[in-house]
Amino acid sequence: MTLGAGGSGAGAAGTESSNGSPRAAPVTGRARWRSGRAVPKQNVEKKVDMSERVEGFASDGYDAIVVGAGVHGSSAAWRLAARGARVLHLEQFEAGHARGSSHGPTRMIRRAYPSDVWDGLVDRAYAAWDLLEAESGRELVTRTGGLYARPVGEEAAGLRGPDCEPVDFKRAAEIFPGLSLGPEFGAVFDPNAGVIDAAGSLTALADLARAHGVERHDGTPVLSFASDATGVTVRTPKGSAKAAHLVICAGPWTAGLLPEFTDVLRVIRIVNIHVASANEPLLAPPSLGSFSVDVPGIGLMYGIPAFDGKAVKVGLDLGPDDDPAASPAPVTAEERETLHALVRRFLPAADGPITEDLACRYTMAPRNRFAIGPLPTRPHVLVAAACSGHAFKFGPAIGEALADLVQGAPRPDLAFLQPSHMLRPV
Repeated sequence: MTLGAGGSGAGAAGTESSNGSPRAAPVTGRARWRSGRAVPKQNVEKKVDMSERVEGFASDGYDAIVVGAGVHGSSAAWRLAARGARVLHLEQFEAGHARGSSHGPTRMIRRAYPSDVWDGLVDRAYAAWDLLEAESGRELVTRTGGLYARPVGEEAAGLRGPDCEPVDFKRAAEIFPGLSLGPEFGAVFDPNAGVIDAAGSLTALADLARAHGVERHDGTPVLSFASDATGVTVRTPKGSAKAAHLVICAGPWTAGLLPEFTDVLRVIRIVNIHVASANEPLLAPPSLGSFSVDVPGIGLMYGIPAFDGKAVKVGLDLGPDDDPAASPAPVTAEERETLHALVRRFLPAADGPITEDLACRYTMAPRNRFAIGPLPTRPHVLVAAACSGHAFKFGPAIGEALADLVQGAPRPDLAFLQPSHMLRPV
């Protein structure tokens, strides 16, 4: 991680590909895998229905099958394989598709959270990004600081956290001259907040997973699965595969694979725009970092500063219901104007045209929480319904958590995110 604006670079942990981009260093040995299951691996392999297998899969059985190649599934595949697991990684679409929640150039990272129940996972997130940077040789996180504003009098319902400082609008203007707040707003300043290179992160995760021997199949949807005392059998258009554990990181498609989440999760459409400026330094670090403003009557506007060749990015943390079975609709003129009006109000230096727009999907959960861990009635099936619009920052830490849980390691810090709480609220 670095302070201030910066690009990406290879370090000692990585090598360069023929086009000069960082590549994960090759893995020369496989760690010894220890599963949390009591059933011997050979029993799983003997129960594979060979009549359903095709040559598309390399093994008779796996320690884990991971479904979904967004940031959480890719992190889980990497961390499981790094521990020596035989991993089959399935993605229903092409690599880098724009139908879900992990595409796009940047994401926000912050320590500021509404409750201290999140602090342990936030600590692990920062450590996990450090590990990903070290092992991939890529610079993926740039610390810019962050300002998170709410109407005066409502600050107590906002964010707090280690090293965070409440500030008024005058102090906010000193910290980020590019953000214009009126006296009706107070804010929290998080000096540890920053920007994640989201696209670079997915590349780094895929490279590391491949280096550790993950068998990945893009364009391979899961048609169905069944679990029993020996593990899980997954059926795909390429045939069936057997594993001791199934790890589902399917984002907007979670309920399609796990019907128990149908009435729990809500998929919504989110739109972002990038806006040019004649004075771009005022919209880039250190004059602007990551930010959000809770605008009365409108919603939570969030933004990423001009960064790595991209103009300042702004989005609104709400939207209409969306159907993940359909391709995302193009951004409309009305959606663009709604966001552009907020830009004119709070980022006056962004006086140029919209240079780019992007639609994505949030998978919203009760209380904006996640569901991470084994299903209550199917312990061989784990889910990371890490969603609600604030989960990318936790990607590598959630991958580590899933690897721990598959191996049976205790994770008391995740107790508040057990799937049983979301499926049967307590």
